[in-house]
Amino acid sequence: MDKHQRTIQKTTEFSGIGLHTGRPCTIVFHPAPAGRGIRFQVTVDGQSDEIIPDIDKVSDVNRGTSISGSKFQIHTVEHVLAALAGLEIDNVICQMDNFEPPVGDGSAKPFVDVLTEAGLEKQDQLKNYIEIDEPVVYSEPERKVDIIVLPSEAFRVTFMVDYQNPALGTQYTSLVSLADEFAAEFAPARTFCFLHEVEFLYKEGLIKGGRLDNAVVITDHGMTQEDVDRLKKMLQYPGEVPLGKTGILNDTPVRFHNEPVRHKVVDLIGDLFLLGRPLKAHVLAGRSGHKANIEIAKKIRAQVQKKEISRKYSTLTSTAGLVLDARAIEKIMPHRYPMLLIDRVIDLVPGKTVVAIKNVTINEQFFTGHFPGHPIMPGVLVVEAMAQAGGILLLNAVENPESKVVYFLGIDGVRFRKPVTPGDQLRFELEMISFRRSTCKMAGKAFVGDTLVTEATLMAAVVEK
Repeated sequence: MDKHQRTIQKTTEFSGIGLHTGRPCTIVFHPAPAGRGIRFQVTVDGQSDEIIPDIDKVSDVNRGTSISGSKFQIHTVEHVLAALAGLEIDNVICQMDNFEPPVGDGSAKPFVDVLTEAGLEKQDQLKNYIEIDEPVVYSEPERKVDIIVLPSEAFRVTFMVDYQNPALGTQYTSLVSLADEFAAEFAPARTFCFLHEVEFLYKEGLIKGGRLDNAVVITDHGMTQEDVDRLKKMLQYPGEVPLGKTGILNDTPVRFHNEPVRHKVVDLIGDLFLLGRPLKAHVLAGRSGHKANIEIAKKIRAQVQKKEISRKYSTLTSTAGLVLDARAIEKIMPHRYPMLLIDRVIDLVPGKTVVAIKNVTINEQFFTGHFPGHPIMPGVLVVEAMAQAGGILLLNAVENPESKVVYFLGIDGVRFRKPVTPGDQLRFELEMISFRRSTCKMAGKAFVGDTLVTEATLMAAVVEK
């Protein structure tokens, strides 16, 4: 069943101090029209910036997710985003008077509470879901981190962590329904850290707003009285700090038997909301943190963009391993026979990488004169074909590519490693090095099988037709 977009019925706010900056902040949530999305509007010292939460704007993932705009960087946005995603809110303006939302009790619950109290309002437009049609995988073997995202009719999470600590051990949880479970079963789960990390984080300039009432601190080693006094000073805690018997500093009662892994789900939901649209998928995560969450989100976006480009241009409907066929390429490129030198695009991450194919046959018109009895593809045409593949990459990194054309400005470092002859299949692999003000630099390589035959660095500009 299709769902409509949602906003809040009235303005609401929440105040407190930021977890890492320790600075006071009030975040004010305002209703926004359908299609507006989530916007952070930040005003500090008379300067303002609007930041659209997006994975391409992520600037730091050290103990939280930070995003940047043209002027400001704001920190630890994942709990706010998790509350919005968990309540299935699509359109809200979040006004802040400092660089980090208030930490509250270390969970997403304070934000859920004020947003729920403001009331939710159904809007005219339908939600625009992100849906995947094949698994997306991210892994960090050295850290034993794995995330697999599978196609699903709804958003689900299965999460497992394995800490070498008696107070935690192995923890597992699953979320099947945002509507039924998020607000009560996951939003109240608080952020946590281990005792040995506290002093390190403080010395790194983090957790300046950390208190014993906004985080769960797991004791993982013994402490002297000197350690206790130093910790009290760092956390600005006036009372006693007993180590307790539960494995948790100050014997802070847990809200769930597996509260840490539930908080990991909250962080994951918030980070995935940086995709900009709600996700329909089943996410299976093992020991994942902010870095891995952002990396899997990037891979999801790349797959979705590839599918959307293929659907937009392709005339074929079911060819495995194909992004753009020859007829689709003709819709993008201005070239025609005999100067259209790309047959297929088999992989494309818009604005980042492209892989294209050129099948070299004996019927190519240039073989008639280059050279009779010893046919070799002219090196300049190998570079031209590489440049055309780069043009596809570049045009799909800008808006309205149909109205633009790519002019190449320069070619550096060309090396011809091996001749290309009839029957060869050229595979071009290009990577964007930089792209500023419609001018870019790309690194290109051409292969026949696994053999590198040509490489070059290309400079180009996108202009209106």
